[in-house]
Amino acid sequence: MKLPDYPALVALPALRAALAQRGCAVLAAPPGSGKTTTVPLALLNEPWLRGKKILMLEPRRLAARTSAARMAYLLGEKTGETVGYQIRFERRVSSRTRIEVITEGLLARRLQADPELPGVGLVICDEFHERSLDADLALALTLDARANLNPELRVLVMSATLDTARVAKLLGDAPLIEADGRLHPVDILYKSARGETELDEITVAGVLTALAETPGDILVFLPGAREIRDTQRRLEARVRNTAIYALFGDLSSSDQDAALAPDPQGRRKVILATNIAQTSLTVEGVTTVVDAGYVRAARFDAASGANRLETLRVSRASADQRAGRAGRLGPGYAYRLWSAEQHGHLPAHDTPEILASDLTRFALELAAWGTAPEKLALLDQPPASAWAYAQELLRETEALDTAGRITAHGRELARLPAAPRIAHMLLKARAADLSYTAAWVAAVLEGRDSSGQTDLAVQVAAAASGRGDPNIARRQREAARQFLRLLDEPERDERVDEGAVGRVLGWAYPERLARRRPEQLKTARDVAYLCADGGEARLMQSDALSHQEWLAIAHWDPQPPRKIRSAAAVRFADIERDHAAQIETVKHVRWNSETESIVAEEQRRIGAIVLATKPLRDAEALRATMIEGVRSLGIEALPWNETVRQWQARVLSLRAWRPDEGWPDVSDAALLASLNGWLAPFLDSVTRRDHLARVNLADALNAMLDYDGQRKLAKWAPTHLAVPTGSQIALEYFIDGRSPALKVKLQEMFGCAKTPTVNDGRTPVVLHLLSPAREPAAVTQDLAGFWARGYTDVRKDLRGQYPRHPWPDDPLTAPPTRRAKPRGT
Repeated sequence: MKLPDYPALVALPALRAALAQRGCAVLAAPPGSGKTTTVPLALLNEPWLRGKKILMLEPRRLAARTSAARMAYLLGEKTGETVGYQIRFERRVSSRTRIEVITEGLLARRLQADPELPGVGLVICDEFHERSLDADLALALTLDARANLNPELRVLVMSATLDTARVAKLLGDAPLIEADGRLHPVDILYKSARGETELDEITVAGVLTALAETPGDILVFLPGAREIRDTQRRLEARVRNTAIYALFGDLSSSDQDAALAPDPQGRRKVILATNIAQTSLTVEGVTTVVDAGYVRAARFDAASGANRLETLRVSRASADQRAGRAGRLGPGYAYRLWSAEQHGHLPAHDTPEILASDLTRFALELAAWGTAPEKLALLDQPPASAWAYAQELLRETEALDTAGRITAHGRELARLPAAPRIAHMLLKARAADLSYTAAWVAAVLEGRDSSGQTDLAVQVAAAASGRGDPNIARRQREAARQFLRLLDEPERDERVDEGAVGRVLGWAYPERLARRRPEQLKTARDVAYLCADGGEARLMQSDALSHQEWLAIAHWDPQPPRKIRSAAAVRFADIERDHAAQIETVKHVRWNSETESIVAEEQRRIGAIVLATKPLRDAEALRATMIEGVRSLGIEALPWNETVRQWQARVLSLRAWRPDEGWPDVSDAALLASLNGWLAPFLDSVTRRDHLARVNLADALNAMLDYDGQRKLAKWAPTHLAVPTGSQIALEYFIDGRSPALKVKLQEMFGCAKTPTVNDGRTPVVLHLLSPAREPAAVTQDLAGFWARGYTDVRKDLRGQYPRHPWPDDPLTAPPTRRAKPRGT
């Protein structure tokens, strides 16, 4: 067998030695070096491979088919003889097959079925730089199996643009072998858009330039099928004698092969492709690449509980991969539809899927393997938040037990090649004799709907009848058949039960069960649905589904307000039957700040959706919620009066005067912070702000002191003091610990030589001596000094105003009095 003289072959001696001696190696080879199709063939006759086969992993189905076909061609054979492949829905291998090319996700399934990989001598992870989640998982499980079960298994990782030193370290410091050089030079031309704003317009302009300036066929990179179709229509209206082909994943194998083969009429070709054509692919006749500079990638969105496709700027590494397609067969050209300056600001590499995608399937595979991510050889550990979400979802779908171990149901989910949600739905549907309908629901959910139809039941019925885009219909039909086969259901003449589509969907997305809100404005454009997850989803009022009370939602735009893109009506009776374990009766007690009252109900609910209510009588819960209400209203909402405020000031005064004796902090802030301790016992039957007037606040506060404390409070901070006339005069205390004030008529203090005190004689009061009209006459804390020095002036000022009141020369010997002198005296 003579292999083409590709640059990758210069690395063969070192590669053979590394695999023979160490069992692991990393091959770094630039795009277009021929590593995919020549290295497996060159290693096929190694002694350690005698009687064994090579498994080579490719990131995409098209790459798996075409690389297998290319290797078979080099051997002069048909695919399925020495070289075969297996992808979803398609398998071409035989007993003679020594090299089997498979997509990355299939290796995990083989390892789960038999971790020793019997009959396999070498696993090659090709294009590992793309860092798909399936590739990370496949390599990690392979290395684990090699370390613990099959030490004779060899592992080779091939990459073009990745940081290969990190990969070599991951493989236990495996030899890093580099194959320098490219088949042919590629001229890079930057063409930033001028005037055009839409991506299809920019791309058409770039293609027209490339057609005018370069020979040969042109490979154009666009982010998705929609952009490809838009660009295809525009180009077909602008060019003549040029064949325009589309190339993306939803096309049939025959349509994909047609895009890669020479045009039957000998015309020049323009191939509009997604990332499907970025790696491991030689397209006959292509000498020019036009790169629009975007990629569509999955990004996990916790709000929607699923991956969403985002259109992102391509990385520099991916741009190099794309440009390399132009240099496979000769010197080429790569038009980048952005500026050189913009290129410098692109990310160096694409974000690995493990850092950005839904990890639920990944977590299920690791649970089935019986390990955790930190125990495996992974270049990047999964983000904690995404990992926690995946674990929680697997528990909700009964795949994991409370200890995080996989259940029997979880192993059944892992057996099905679908997302755990979808697999759970299929198994639940099989138990309910709805396998046929569920298989078609799963097939539609996995695809892309372009009909604009919101009602999933209508979508599923159309798919089952074969209506719509033929490529999409074909893939959906194949998917539905495979799901039925995996469920051990025979194919039979059966119709989709449109009325059960919502029921089936509810098993996949129970948190997206939604109930129409009753308060809908007739003038509103949208109808609002409350979802079981507590969020709200919107549906246009003109949509026929908006009249349904209950929906099971398949897809929505995650940004608020969540717009429903696909859903199906579901009967409440089905929800009650299918989700009985999720329907719970809960005590719902909360403070309503608008009505300033407690809402206390016993609710029957599924998630956040309340199904029925009845009044709740739970004194403890009501008291606790009323405490929350008081806290939100503020301490001033309690029925304070002067007596209670004075109690507060008396206690705070003693706290200031006697700091070592443990008097409690009864300031407003402290009382608010400790409501549970002192106020709660006094809140029976109090359920709204108006009821707070019933609270005996004096008793509630006084209960904070024990008997001895109450006695000392009365003794050391009395509410009243007796003056010489025998009157009991109220004292005024202050919360800052100042001496209390005693407001008393001057004549009532005659004969008193010393200032009255509180605090067991330690704190003199401040006397506010009043005129007969109770106007301030003097303020003093030294009564003896006042009689000696200040009284004379006061007597002089007031005697004329109040001649009927006594103004003796010696107040210390005069009898105290509350009254004026009798008339005529």
